Amino acid sequence: MRPHQVFAAMPPERAAAFFRGLAESAPGAFQQALLAASAALKSRPQYLMKQPFDKRAAAVRRALSRVAADTIAEEMLAVYFLECRKELLVEWLDGLGIEHDSGTLQETVPAEPTAVKLGQAVETFRRADDDSDRELLLRAFAAQSAIDWPALDALLSSPPGTSSS
Repeated sequence: MRPHQVFAAMPPERAAAFFRGLAESAPGAFQQALLAASAALKSRPQYLMKQPFDKRAAAVRRALSRVAADTIAEEMLAVYFLECRKELLVEWLDGLGIEHDSGTLQETVPAEPTAVKLGQAVETFRRADDDSDRELLLRAFAAQSAIDWPALDALLSSPPGTSSS
């Protein structure tokens, strides 16, 4: 799954919560997403900014769901977890044993863990609680251009609670 596909699969109410968190914790990034959405949707930024928040969120989600928006979609996912849900990102990276500095990877392209370790990490991470951001983080992490882990893609193609091994 690529970053734009993460947004395409995101339900509207989940997208509104995502963008609300982004607007509160990283207003500059949300502004960037709004400007990108207005360009992609061929509308004036002022028009989009005057809309109620849920309509703005829906427009940004639609724009980030396009293939051409893959780069900015990847950036918005990264900013969300670095700025809004850092504790969840740190938990995931620690569970994998990946070196990081408060969620920022130390290696540009981290090595893929063994399938067994990865499977255990995904299962443990998913079971911790029912926070919907857990599944979103897994999909966002797998969608990052630095992550080319076929085993993770296979695990995420299985519904939570099932094992692909």
